[in-house]
Amino acid sequence: MQTKLMMSLRLGVSFLVLVLSGGAWGFLPTGEKASSHVSMTQSALLQKVKDVCQAIAQSKQRFFISTGDSAEELVQACLGPTATGEVSAAKFKSALNEINEQHSLVDRDLVGSPAHHFSSEKFAKGRRLITDGVASVKANIGMLNFKAAREALGRVLHTLQDFYSHSNWVDLGNTKPYANLIRPDLPLENLADINTPTCKDCVNGGFCPNPFLSKIRNEKKLTSGYIGTSSSAKPKGKCSHGGPSDLTSSVDPRGGISKDELRPDNEKLHKDAVTAATSATLQLLEDIRGSAGDEEYLRFMGIARSSVVAFVIDTTGSMSQDIIEAKRVVNDIIDSKKGTQDEPSEYILVPFNDPEFGPLIRTTDPKVMKEEIAKLTASGGDDIPEMCLSGLQMALTGAPESSNIYVFTDAVAKDVFLKDTITALIRSTKSSVSFFMTGDGAGARRRKRSVGTFDTYKELALASGGQAIGVSKANLPQATDIIADTSTSALVTVLQRARNPGRAETFSFQMDDSLTNITIYITGNALTFSLKNPAGVTQTQGEANGKLGTVQTVGNLYRIRLASSNQTGLWEISMSSNQPYTLKVTGQSTIAFIYDFVELFGGPHPGYAPITGRPQSGFPATLLLSVLGRKGPDSVKVSNVALVTVSGADVVGGILEDVGSGNFLVTVTMVPAGEFVVQLNGTDVVSSTLFQRQSTTQMSVSKVTIQAVVDRTMEPGKDFTLPFTVMTDATEGNYKINARNDKGFPLKAPESIMVTTGGNATGTLTITAPANTESGTDVTLTIEAVAPGSTDSNYAVLRLSVITKVTDFTPPQCEVVSVSAVDCSNTTVNCSTSFWQLSANLTDGVNGTGISSLISRQGVGSLTHTDLKQLVVEANFNASCCSQTVELVVLDKALNVGTCLYSLPVQPTVPSSGSPTLALNLPLQMCLLVSALYATSFKDLI
Repeated sequence: MQTKLMMSLRLGVSFLVLVLSGGAWGFLPTGEKASSHVSMTQSALLQKVKDVCQAIAQSKQRFFISTGDSAEELVQACLGPTATGEVSAAKFKSALNEINEQHSLVDRDLVGSPAHHFSSEKFAKGRRLITDGVASVKANIGMLNFKAAREALGRVLHTLQDFYSHSNWVDLGNTKPYANLIRPDLPLENLADINTPTCKDCVNGGFCPNPFLSKIRNEKKLTSGYIGTSSSAKPKGKCSHGGPSDLTSSVDPRGGISKDELRPDNEKLHKDAVTAATSATLQLLEDIRGSAGDEEYLRFMGIARSSVVAFVIDTTGSMSQDIIEAKRVVNDIIDSKKGTQDEPSEYILVPFNDPEFGPLIRTTDPKVMKEEIAKLTASGGDDIPEMCLSGLQMALTGAPESSNIYVFTDAVAKDVFLKDTITALIRSTKSSVSFFMTGDGAGARRRKRSVGTFDTYKELALASGGQAIGVSKANLPQATDIIADTSTSALVTVLQRARNPGRAETFSFQMDDSLTNITIYITGNALTFSLKNPAGVTQTQGEANGKLGTVQTVGNLYRIRLASSNQTGLWEISMSSNQPYTLKVTGQSTIAFIYDFVELFGGPHPGYAPITGRPQSGFPATLLLSVLGRKGPDSVKVSNVALVTVSGADVVGGILEDVGSGNFLVTVTMVPAGEFVVQLNGTDVVSSTLFQRQSTTQMSVSKVTIQAVVDRTMEPGKDFTLPFTVMTDATEGNYKINARNDKGFPLKAPESIMVTTGGNATGTLTITAPANTESGTDVTLTIEAVAPGSTDSNYAVLRLSVITKVTDFTPPQCEVVSVSAVDCSNTTVNCSTSFWQLSANLTDGVNGTGISSLISRQGVGSLTHTDLKQLVVEANFNASCCSQTVELVVLDKALNVGTCLYSLPVQPTVPSSGSPTLALNLPLQMCLLVSALYATSFKDLI
């Protein structure tokens, strides 16, 4: 369901022309009242997050008050306004984008699949896509694979929403969602079969009012429009989708029934379809929430403090001191940041040795992290190369995107063949990797020639925007301060540059009023620098405690912590060295941005879709950029966006198109040569100060393109076949194919494929998940194509979900048996001394998989129950009369959700004079007030 301009677009058409002409796109917001997939999905996602945050606040007996309806303000309200420090909405916004971008991918990659769009009367197959997709979402959330779950959810929502636009559901007078689409235990009824004519001819072609035959209307037969982009064939008498791109719409019966766009002939139907699709989206999100539980649902939606602490630690024999220091750092971070917004939202640990690496340990519990890192001991490792990159690969695929990962090692990498895969994962996840190197790569443990050097780590750190810190073991504790600096919420990069070789050069950077805890990092040897603030005050590297801040030196690292005053304005740092060095300026601020490279695609529903891999060389680059402000997108003004070379002086500005809600389409006609980052400049409206922000991950263009589409899940024990296509404008010849997965599953792929210049070639790989693979396992697959002579390359990073086939689709049944209340009509003063009790019976039936969990929500009280293994489980909920509503949520082992919702009847009381009034206790009154205020603030989004 999109605002779609029915026009033919071809790849290669100038991006600039489309932007300036106001062309349509599938997955970008087109205004607050637009009826696009994105606007409906975004409204529902925000509403459901608000519902969950309110429920959690109520269960903890605290107020939920949001200062506005933006993602930024919602995150602040959800995470609690009492915690000290800034909290960023970047993860929440990224999660929303990951879901929403699937809309355009379905329209681009699966345009020829009627089931994905509920076209051509493919109702059973369309519902199967929904139910299989929901099973994937639930299983992935259960395994904490949130990105895979979000991608699956986006695809499901596109198909679900298309049902209301592409079928005649609302034409038949239905106003509510068709619940059977997400309930496979219920039948799809009254479907028009292949031989039943459904539409009459629209004499003038195009769309016309009431195109359905009277028999279809009277018998309320369900049908959907046929669509053909390469053929006009359709069954006799059938409705078409409609529009210029649909060739079947010119075949009798002509016309179309699509309600994708608002037209004079379908104004009411279009609005009814939007309403039903939005309600269906909320219904599906509520089912997923019930399966996940409130806390995990918020993590799934990216409602978390930004900081994730991820350690990859060498555990060979010479690493005893390093392991002790890593333990100290973890404990200090946990203890010092507890209860603040800087408290990490997740902890990740990956040990590596030789030849073992892993397992990946991931937890939100700081106590568990302390226990796991305390278990690490140094042993083995009698030759110097270790499996460092294998451990890093595990961390990159297991950690959330945009994580900060810290690697401790004193040895070079034995698995240096993974370097290109690691680079692809860094670019795909936009995570930052810093290395603490406490050896010279040539220690006493060497028994054979190493296959790599520390330069590998330095190159990976530079590509990710991290640091490569060479330091002695004795001085390691002084270097690890950088971990405490960067494991904070709302961390942003203001400036990042690298020079090889170094030279005398001055860099300027803009500081705004929102920035705090500003730190400058310089790595290099034999260098000098001079820092100057906007007032002209200077400080050099030799002044450990100067007027501008403190300078700490350890190994090849300079760490400059700026004083808390006199920071706003344009700063300069003058560098001088003939050796390689890196420069990075960071701080904490809720003013930030996230971005993806996108490409134009054609077809019936043209638009922009995110690309995987590096942008194509020789073409303009297009970015979708989302800006976050202190009080929502309206609290910042963007002045320019540019691509900046990290190791050079090139700055190439882009053409901005504001597409609403803090989102911008940025077109750069000439992409700079070499590695570049994205730089954003603008004004903070709150303080009227200029700001500067920069991405950290380096990117470059390629003449090679590799494409693959994942349209289904894997099943344990069965081969999964995936075609992929390689295209090139570079050298003709055999392109080497490197395909790897992070789980070590058996994988077969061609060693190379022949590609002609300007042409393409298709290969096929097969991957097999072992039969005992747990449902919800997330597999990261990296496919790399390397040009002859290794002159160019590109990659695709794909996520595959292993899902066990679901056979139980029937939700557990919950029946309220009895309710007893003792004088719950008392006034607010006495409600805490009166109590009520609810009893319910729960069952998953004789043929069900069995009840796995039972919780209560929307109520503050105590819940007890009999053994969940029983066929009928008896549940009892007890609460004071201050909490008069409860919802029991019961989950079976197939992740089906059943609920019981009960509220005590409100008792009228008669005051001494006047009309009867309702006696509500004070906590309930305040909850209702907050709920009403919040609903008012969100009414325009629904």
